[in-house]
Amino acid sequence: MTKRHGYGVLAAVTALVVLCSTAIFLLVTGTGRGKDEDTVTAAPPAARGSAAPASSGNWVGTWSAPPSGAEPGTLIDGLAGRSVRNVVHTSVAGEATRVTLSNLYGQQPLSITSATVALAAAPGSPTAAAGTLRRLTFGGTTTVVIPAGGQRVSDAVRMSVPGDADLLVTTYSPLASGPVTFHAQARQTSYLAEGDRTRDPDGAAYTAQSSYWRYVTAVDVLSRRLAGTLVTLGDSLTDGLRSTSGANHRWPDRLARRLANEQGAPRYSVVNAGISGNRVLLAGAGRPADNPAALDRFDRDVLGRSGAKAVFIDLGINDILRAPQQYDARRIVDGLRELTARAHAKGLHVVGATLMPFEGHRGYTVRGEQTRQAVNAEIRSGRVFDAYADFDRGLRDQAHPTRLAAVYDSGDHLHLNDAGYLRMAETVNVADLRGAAPAQL
Repeated sequence: MTKRHGYGVLAAVTALVVLCSTAIFLLVTGTGRGKDEDTVTAAPPAARGSAAPASSGNWVGTWSAPPSGAEPGTLIDGLAGRSVRNVVHTSVAGEATRVTLSNLYGQQPLSITSATVALAAAPGSPTAAAGTLRRLTFGGTTTVVIPAGGQRVSDAVRMSVPGDADLLVTTYSPLASGPVTFHAQARQTSYLAEGDRTRDPDGAAYTAQSSYWRYVTAVDVLSRRLAGTLVTLGDSLTDGLRSTSGANHRWPDRLARRLANEQGAPRYSVVNAGISGNRVLLAGAGRPADNPAALDRFDRDVLGRSGAKAVFIDLGINDILRAPQQYDARRIVDGLRELTARAHAKGLHVVGATLMPFEGHRGYTVRGEQTRQAVNAEIRSGRVFDAYADFDRGLRDQAHPTRLAAVYDSGDHLHLNDAGYLRMAETVNVADLRGAAPAQL
């Protein structure tokens, strides 16, 4: 059916005239499509937080995983000829969605000839729930070429997205396009299949499993209820290292549930911008750098998130632990203050955290402990963040305060178990997440 004929039918059928009036700005892309291909044109990606044409509301992030590097073994061919079905977990619900795909670490254009989004039939399953598979489009077309170093945001898709649920974001590229941009520590199983199986609701073809997220770096939803997005910026402790895989027990996941269920909590979604091993000051090797420093990735991974209203920063321990060790607390604190100032310049409220103890870890030194104590003293002074959560006091061994409490320790004396990540989320005063008088930097 052509667009002209479609309008004629709408004009002739009075019941549909009413429907048309409630969606006057809605443009259905394509013709003769099945239910799994129903999409709507989105506002331009640069218009962060803008309302979708289909209805009123705010674009907020429901999930994110910043690119952490180039996947080993994918330098030349990437994943040409294979479908990648990423399993991602939503923090909040919405009535429409859009997806960000990245080729940040690619050295050649990434040609995506088909991409879909669907609700998983069960937690962690590669099978789509009946009737939920939707085709993604980019500027009205089902194909997109993402230049090396670039990213693209899909058009909005009309789809009821539940909160605290798994979505399937599937991509297919027929051409060599390496290396693959990925997030290395997903703590979630995703899947791969041979050939273009992006439109398969059934997950039977997805016989290969993966502990990575590939290409997809953010999922937004359109919400009438929420006021904005809280971005949690951090390292492996925010990434959820050593938490139970597939259980969504990272501390940002736990905090998202608190905000969804506690009366009086800010009406924010929560997205995870943690990268294992991340530092405030130094990046890894390569161009672009693997594991980019927080100062380098802040604009993309925090300020660029849809609906960002506040940021929670838990960083600094890897600056102390990882070679070359940074034992000058002033430099670490100055880096944290710069992040706060840049957030303030964009109108974001900033909450931070004290650095937790790590005695017993293989990287522990007395000098490093002294640096940690000095950083924490500055954070507690109120001159670094607008507010802070005292993770140090909340999770340390009260009888031996330079160590984690055993009940929260995963066993390496640095990372936490599920109980420890829950305790982190419980330590946050949700009232502090709202804007207040900014810190005197």
